[in-house]
Amino acid sequence: MELEPELLLQEARENVEAAQSYRRELGQRLQGLREARRQIKESASQTRDVLKQHFNDLKGTLGKLLDERLVTLLQEVDTIEQETIKPLDDCQKLIEHGVNTAEDLVQEGEIAILGGVGEQNEKLWSFTKKASHIQLDSLPEVPLLVDVPCLSAQLDDSVLNIVKDHIFKHGTVASRPPVQIEELIEKPGGIIVRWCKVDDDFTAQDYRLQFRKCTSNHFEDAYVGSETEFIVLHIDPNVDYQFRVCARGDGRQEWSPWSVPQIGHSTLVPHEWTAGFEGYSLSSRRNIALRNDSESSGVLYSSAPTYFCGQTLTFRVETVGQPDRRDSIGVCVEKQNGYDSLQRDQAVCISTNGAVFVNGKEMTNQLPAVTSGSTVTFDIEAVTLGSTNNNEGGNFKLRVTISSNNREVVFDWLLDQSCGSLYFGCSFFYPGWKVLVF
Repeated sequence: MELEPELLLQEARENVEAAQSYRRELGQRLQGLREARRQIKESASQTRDVLKQHFNDLKGTLGKLLDERLVTLLQEVDTIEQETIKPLDDCQKLIEHGVNTAEDLVQEGEIAILGGVGEQNEKLWSFTKKASHIQLDSLPEVPLLVDVPCLSAQLDDSVLNIVKDHIFKHGTVASRPPVQIEELIEKPGGIIVRWCKVDDDFTAQDYRLQFRKCTSNHFEDAYVGSETEFIVLHIDPNVDYQFRVCARGDGRQEWSPWSVPQIGHSTLVPHEWTAGFEGYSLSSRRNIALRNDSESSGVLYSSAPTYFCGQTLTFRVETVGQPDRRDSIGVCVEKQNGYDSLQRDQAVCISTNGAVFVNGKEMTNQLPAVTSGSTVTFDIEAVTLGSTNNNEGGNFKLRVTISSNNREVVFDWLLDQSCGSLYFGCSFFYPGWKVLVF
């Protein structure tokens, strides 16, 4: 059955679109193959260079060590030779002196004997007297050969086998690193990096995470430890960063090859405290606030409402001071001056003693007290928009989860109006409290 011209034209268009889509997909796969080929070629070339450089350095170092050891041993030979030859030299001088004395005495005695007993009697008398004063039976002690050093070199040929064995086992070539970066999650002013093992036979003891701006040639350490997740802070927004991770095997000293670098960035504006508040000192990036010893009190707010529902807001307590039940860390709809705490309407917070407040009312559920190193997180989601059929006052409901020290409380926060973003804040009545927000 023949198709109508319009249907035939429509089918032709659909086939053309399908062919174009197919071509795009194949083009993307070809690009993927090119990138895979490039990675193999570049990593192979880099590995060759590293191996050549390493073994050249190793040969130079080993040659230097062998030369130094040879010089040390030759110096030992020289020392032993000099110390043991000196007594022999002294003995030789003594014997040569005795030989000369004996030769003089023999010559003088032969002359006296040839003169006879008559007129030469005086010479015989003088010679006999002289000979009596020389101990002709006293001979110096000459050491036996077994009593003097006989130097030799003690060289253990097994060291060659040991060195050979170590050299043959030195270095490996890995086709894939044992760990890879699994996920990059943007945060305000930071990026959460998660990684995982991809080699089941590799037992990791520690991990090492490095990062750099894509415009930089130098990686710097961000984390070394046993965790498989870390948030890298002080990230500039809308700037590409490169991340890589490696691992150290159980009981090993050397690090594994680096993972394939991953590029990530954060589009979120960094959280900042409001500058110029008399009671607090801020870091250069304004993400750390320290309660100073000023008598001024009140709530230190964020510089802008940069927290949005659906995100996780994190406070990390770096140092602590004396706690007070009026202390607070939390979020609010708007800044309200004149309050000394976030324990008020249109705000939720946790006190340093672990008490949780919603719109100024203390909840029954309580979290552990905040201590140095504690991390407090807020996760807020909108669950109801519009009117609510209750008498609790409020027509906008948020589901709030506050977590601290491995415990959490979940509750609904009722507001009179919807809000697209929230402020965060803190208040401490005594100095020493330092809080990082991200």
